[in-house]
Amino acid sequence: MKLYLSTFALVLAAAFSIHAQAAPDAAELTRMLNEFLAGAGRNDAAVHDRFWADDLIYTRSAGVRTTKEEIMKGLKVPAPAPKPGDPVTVYTAEDIKIQQYGNAAVVAFRLVSTTTKADGTKTTGNNLNTGTFIKRNGKWQVVAWQSTIVPKADPTSSTDPKAATSTAATLISPKPTTSTSGRNYQKGPSRRMLLFEFKRLEGLCRS
Repeated sequence: MKLYLSTFALVLAAAFSIHAQAAPDAAELTRMLNEFLAGAGRNDAAVHDRFWADDLIYTRSAGVRTTKEEIMKGLKVPAPAPKPGDPVTVYTAEDIKIQQYGNAAVVAFRLVSTTTKADGTKTTGNNLNTGTFIKRNGKWQVVAWQSTIVPKADPTSSTDPKAATSTAATLISPKPTTSTSGRNYQKGPSRRMLLFEFKRLEGLCRS
């Protein structure tokens, strides 16, 4: 009985020790994430290239999957130079949680985009992001990424007309569109595309 209790105690102690050292590379992964967010804010292709693995599977908050190749193609389209008075957007990571499994790690965090307009008003976007990192040849890269929009807060709950509103935070756009801020955002399907798709489906149902 004493031998059983001693063995159990050793196993339990080992489990706590492993848990305490669950993410020995947490500092490096956090640095990489913050460096990437700073680069993504200015559409830095080199930062994207270092961060994403060639076999990346990225699921955007719009429910569309994309690849590193598509991301890099989108970054080749030059964005117009920002003008004085254009809104400025800054990306930050909050509530970072890291779990490491040897040469694999899961990094979960809340992506916050804060856009400041010329008049001082601010718009914030919140997404919950989860990235799977793999360490190959001593270098960490992302092989899978999932982004989920945090639902907007009820606007009627605020009595301040200048209170910040909430929109979705966007890091990448395979088919970028130009905005006045000089950043790329993903547009939804046009009305014409939706009408075409509806008619196509209607035809299939009749066949």
